Amino acid sequence: MQLDNYYSSQQWQKIQDFAAHKPSPFLVVDLDRVAYKYQELQQSFPMAHIFYAVKANPSCEILRRLDQLGSCFDVASIYELDRVIECGISPARISFGNTIKKAADVKYAYAKGVRLFVTDAQADLEQIAQFAPQSRVFVRVLVESGTTSDWPLSRKFGCDSQMAIDLMVKAQRLGLQPYGVSFHVGSQQNDVKVWKTALHIVKQVFQTLDEQHGIQLQLINAGGGFPAQYLADIDSIQSYAEQIKEYLKAYFQQDITLFLEPGRSLVGDAGVIVSEIVLISNKSEQDDKRWIYTDVGVFNGLIETLGEMIKYPIYTPKMKHDTPNSNVILAGPTCDSTDIMYEKVPYPLPQNLQMGDRLYWLSTGAYTTSYASVEFNGYPPLKTFYLD
Repeated sequence: MQLDNYYSSQQWQKIQDFAAHKPSPFLVVDLDRVAYKYQELQQSFPMAHIFYAVKANPSCEILRRLDQLGSCFDVASIYELDRVIECGISPARISFGNTIKKAADVKYAYAKGVRLFVTDAQADLEQIAQFAPQSRVFVRVLVESGTTSDWPLSRKFGCDSQMAIDLMVKAQRLGLQPYGVSFHVGSQQNDVKVWKTALHIVKQVFQTLDEQHGIQLQLINAGGGFPAQYLADIDSIQSYAEQIKEYLKAYFQQDITLFLEPGRSLVGDAGVIVSEIVLISNKSEQDDKRWIYTDVGVFNGLIETLGEMIKYPIYTPKMKHDTPNSNVILAGPTCDSTDIMYEKVPYPLPQNLQMGDRLYWLSTGAYTTSYASVEFNGYPPLKTFYLD
């Protein structure tokens, strides 16, 4: 693994200097890197409104930095809503982007000033109409993310295109403003052509509502899905943008409002989890495969390694060109057999690693602290530090 594929020498030195004498495990997030990724996305999609997906990392440090850059925010609960508002951000820049919400949550968000809601079910639409009257609503359609998304988001969210049409018709009848269509192609989506398939579905919904019901939608919410830099090579955000803009141009002649809801792609590459090797062992005298147990695991930050789906790059200062490596099994510290990060995916690490050595988990700024357990086996939530 080449460290310079992920961080410049200056960025890495800043992280190393900060982390040098702090007890692990902890996460370090470089806020300048977050700002860079936001600006890169903004330049790639100059016509888009960027709604940061707060669930990726809900820290006020990140929210405030993105607020300074002009970002909007996508929240999935009233608790995220409170966090965003506590950071001084106007509710006019907030979208309630979870299709699963209580009537009390709709009422609460509306009272706080939110006027933009997503839906994918009749019962949910009715409670929006009752407790958030005259709000703008957009409907989420089902999109298959295929095998090219490392963290699929299909099945649980969205509805088919005919139901989406029916819901927008009903929204108008209920006094709401039918605003647009949203979709999500799956998190860490590695194939830009999936957006083409999704936008074709959206086009059909737009066209049917216009021609058969006189409803002209304005919004396409293309969700998130843009990848962070993990082990596998990825295309640049500029490459994604070039293709997606071509799809939009081909399918939509009218003026549209475009929303993007990035999370992972904005904050993932900005984070490094610093961990320590707790134990190195073999399962028998004849077994030469090393088990390396670290003080960070599935339950305190690395839950996206479940099923070995997200493959984080791992660095140790002992990685040198002339140092022999061998594949290891990586596991966390808890008394739970699920707490194994990588067993099938080969992770070659130096043979001279020892207990007490540090391992650095790169590109871990997204979905680590927000997924970490509160007190499983008594381990506290993952401590996080933010560097300006």
